[in-house]
Amino acid sequence: MRSDWSDLPAEVLGAITAHTGPIHRIEPSSAGNHADIAATVHAGGGRLFVKAARKTEPDTDGPEVRSLRWEAAINPHVTEYAPRLHWTVEVGGWLVLAFEHVQARHADYSPGSADLDILTKVIDSLQAHPVPSVLERKRVERRWEAMADVTMLAGDTLLHADLNPANVLLGDDGSVCLVDWTFAGRGAAFLELALLVPWLLKAGHTPVEAEAWLSRFPVWTNTDQAAIDLFSRVFADKWKLNLAANDAEWAREHADAAWQWADHRLEDGR
Repeated sequence: MRSDWSDLPAEVLGAITAHTGPIHRIEPSSAGNHADIAATVHAGGGRLFVKAARKTEPDTDGPEVRSLRWEAAINPHVTEYAPRLHWTVEVGGWLVLAFEHVQARHADYSPGSADLDILTKVIDSLQAHPVPSVLERKRVERRWEAMADVTMLAGDTLLHADLNPANVLLGDDGSVCLVDWTFAGRGAAFLELALLVPWLLKAGHTPVEAEAWLSRFPVWTNTDQAAIDLFSRVFADKWKLNLAANDAEWAREHADAAWQWADHRLEDGR
């Protein structure tokens, strides 16, 4: 559950305003769940997008703080895609990141949307980008190692690994920004596409339609079908386990979409 801006200790607020000057208005963000606080901050120097997370102990990072550290580490290497990180603050048991504010809308993944053509170009560009050295040891397939032998999912492609519509920001000027790089890492190129399937289903595609759209990418059509089948199964299995810890409506919807795709691939039910 998100915290409110007013929950920030005075020490943390003081460190923030040392960068921003007086703050005039706070707009909480409704998207994302990898920080305790995410908000647009209106201050004398302009607008910033601020994410903050509290440590579990004074010297112990919790998962949200670790997520923000990853975002800060990769940001300088992907500035052609991501809003720039302007500054960080670590004080009073909190880590705070302040990003360039982007005036944009979330992408639309519904069937026939022109945004899908934009997404195609973004993915093609990402997959041609060298893996930043900071991510050399961050193997995306580790997320599913407990479910099966996932060596087929290993690779050397830069993956954002969470291109949900809320993380793809489209500006009226034609600009595209990718936000929330928490899950970025290296892995098999087709994983970027496979991770889109539940989002395409939730946007109104059928599994057949989703895979037909993915077939525009040679990396999808050239991938061993056994690797895609394996991923569909371990992905659905992992989401079934996730529901034991988080049965929020969005999580149930994502798990259902994952199983819908796995059933389509494997045709053996649950």
